[in-house]
Order: sequence, then structure tokens, then C-alpha cells
Amino acid sequence: MTRVEKVVVPDGEFNLHVWAPEGGGPGILLVQEIFGVGEYLEAVAEDLVALGYVVAAPDMFWRIEPDWAVVHNEEAVPAGMSMASRFDWEKGVEDAAAALAVLKGLPGVGKVGVLGFCFGGTVAYLLAANAEVDALVSFYGSGVPGALEQIDAIGGPVQFHFGGDDPYIPREDVAKVERAVDGRDGMEIHVQEDGGHAFHNRKAPMFYQPEPAERAWRLTVAFLARTLS
Repeated sequence: MTRVEKVVVPDGEFNLHVWAPEGGGPGILLVQEIFGVGEYLEAVAEDLVALGYVVAAPDMFWRIEPDWAVVHNEEAVPAGMSMASRFDWEKGVEDAAAALAVLKGLPGVGKVGVLGFCFGGTVAYLLAANAEVDALVSFYGSGVPGALEQIDAIGGPVQFHFGGDDPYIPREDVAKVERAVDGRDGMEIHVQEDGGHAFHNRKAPMFYQPEPAERAWRLTVAFLARTLS
């Protein structure tokens, strides 16, 4: 079952796409890549709903162009990068927090975590540092290595995923996250050394790598079950 909820903020409103199993369950705020809330987010949401989660994906680019989404191909990368370059990070994290509050208020929703990919991996990380979430999963957030001063503000369990062969995130930047996580209770990082950028995106042939994707997703599913059940 899918539907759209409205998230009202002081200067407007935006769409929150919701997928839910019958009877509700733990909630997951699913934060988009630079391509918008499109076919990949829908596929991930369907995977999570099949596992019993209520999933909600906010339209993060609504301040620039509401409901903007593109097909995941090489031509779309510059367009997505342009949208991300115009993104207001402060307001965007506030928008994500407002969407999180709506998700928490939905009938039948229990614990709530946040899961983000690429651009959304950074948004999810910043959200977890500025709002209460029961779990955070951040996939290859390029902004995470430069915002590690916020890691102390995250109270819940965290799982980071990176590719070791990511042209957008140097391996030495991933190592900074590894060092920041080392020794912290409830925080873990997994680096697929053969993984490039967006290796989990099965709707983007130029990025998708089935083996790293499967390994990382298996870890994600186990982590979410452990922290949100």
C-alpha cells in the first residue's frame, strides 16, 4: 500500500511518500540520492516493506523543484549534481526532521530509523545528529567525512557503508570515518573494498555492483532487525 502524506513546515509543505505493510511496524525514513524519489527509492521501499517496515521517503528537493526525479543514467548525473549544489543543507535537515516527525506519528509505527544513500547518506547522518532516531544507516554519504565533528551528537546505533573504490569519496576520507567510529559502542562501518559509488543502486547500470550490494544489504537488514525490532 502506498500513499502520499503532506509535511507542513513554516514556509511551505512537501510530499512524503509512504509505503506500509498491513498492520504497521517499525518506521524507516528513506532519504533519496541526487536522482530524487524515483524507481530506485521505490524498489528499496518495497524491499523494506516486505521485511515489515513502514517506509517514508521525503521529497528533499521540493524547495528547488517539487517532485523532481530522473532516470538513473549518465545524462542524469549532471542534473542531479546541479540540484544538490542548490540544496540548502540547514533547511534540508530541518525538512528531514519534520518528515521524521510525521513518520513517527503515523498509526502503527513503532521505533523509527533513517536510511540514506549517497546525498541521502549525508542527510541521514546530519539528521541523526540533530534529531532522535533509533537507528541510522548511511550509505556512501560523501559529506560524512567532512562533518565528523557531529558524530558525538548521535545517540542511537549507527551503521556506515562505503565503497573502497569510490571515485567520489577518496579512500583516505573513508579512513577518517573508520577512525572516528573505532571504539564507539553501537557504531560500525563496513567498506566494500571492491565497491564503487552507488554500488547498491540496481536501477543504475553504470553504478550497480551486485556482489558488494548483496553483502552490504545483508548487513543492513540484520542491523535494522537488531535495532528496530
